[in-house]
Amino acid sequence: VQLQASGGGLVQAGGSLRLSCAASGSIASIFAAGWYRQAPGKQRELVAGWRSGLSANYADSVKGRFTISRDNAKNTVYLQMNSLKPEDTAVYYCNATILLSSGNCYYTGWGQGTLVTVSS
Repeated sequence: VQLQASGGGLVQAGGSLRLSCAASGSIASIFAAGWYRQAPGKQRELVAGWRSGLSANYADSVKGRFTISRDNAKNTVYLQMNSLKPEDTAVYYCNATILLSSGNCYYTGWGQGTLVTVSS
C-alpha cells in the first residue's frame, strides 16, 4: 500500500488549495485519515481527522476554513483549504488507516509531505 500526497503550492493569503492523498494497492477502503502539518521549527500537528462513522475533527486554527473529505471510489482523501493565511504555511502530511482487500488486516502509513506556502 502506498499513500501519495499532492496539491501543495504557493498561494496568496485568502486563496484556496486542495490537497489530495491517494491510496494505492490492495485496498478495500480507507477506515480513517488525517492531515497533519509541520512548520519550520515547530512540531507536527493534527490539522483535520476523519474516521468512518464519526464526525471529522479540526484544529481550532483551521475550523471553518478547512474541510477533510473522502472519495471511496478513488481511494483518496482530500483537504480543502480556504481563506488561507500565512500561518498556514507548512509541509502537510497525510496519514491513513486502510482496510486491506483481505478484509481482516489494516495498514497505517504516511504519505510524503507536500509544501504549502501562503504569501501575505
